[in-house]
Amino acid sequence: MVAELGRPETPDETAARKAESSRVYRSSQTARNLVAALLITLAVVAVIIFAVPRGAPAPADPIDVAARAAGLESSRGRVVIAPTVPAEWRVNVAGIQGGDVESWDISYVPAEDLGFLRISQGFGADAGWPGRVLTGASLDGTVTIDGVEWTRYRITDPAKAGNITAALSVQAGTDIVLVYGATDDTTLTRAASGTAAEIRRLQEQVR
Repeated sequence: MVAELGRPETPDETAARKAESSRVYRSSQTARNLVAALLITLAVVAVIIFAVPRGAPAPADPIDVAARAAGLESSRGRVVIAPTVPAEWRVNVAGIQGGDVESWDISYVPAEDLGFLRISQGFGADAGWPGRVLTGASLDGTVTIDGVEWTRYRITDPAKAGNITAALSVQAGTDIVLVYGATDDTTLTRAASGTAAEIRRLQEQVR
């Protein structure tokens, strides 16, 4: 007897009931298998993630500005400046930059990661080159540092000038040397002082 029917099952109904029970059982087994497979996959991924040693990346080799400058001097047959700056200043970039004026650019992070400072030697640069680099800057007189007379710039809108807050430039032979960055006057002066001997080398080339 089947309670829902109030009579015995027919053979067809019995077969249908068993078929449905088998389908439900297989379906539940498939779901269990999928869950088990997913858990196994996640376990394998976790093992790979935690088992593979990662560690910190190796620090980049320090940039030898003097060596690079000497190499450029040799290959180009011209003076390429190698400033003398405090040993704790970190060099981020030292290489040739293109543009309307080709330049030898050195980018420093002064001690204690205070801002940034760049020294650029514009090869055969025209008088308007500093103004194009220092967008929105205006002339602000001159200052003599270690016997070299520099043109000083006033920057009223650092955001417009690429976050540059201070800058100096000087004609050095056929080139122009530009010292600039997001820094204070003391650091700017120290950088300019470190180029004095190189500036004189460049100026002597045209005498």
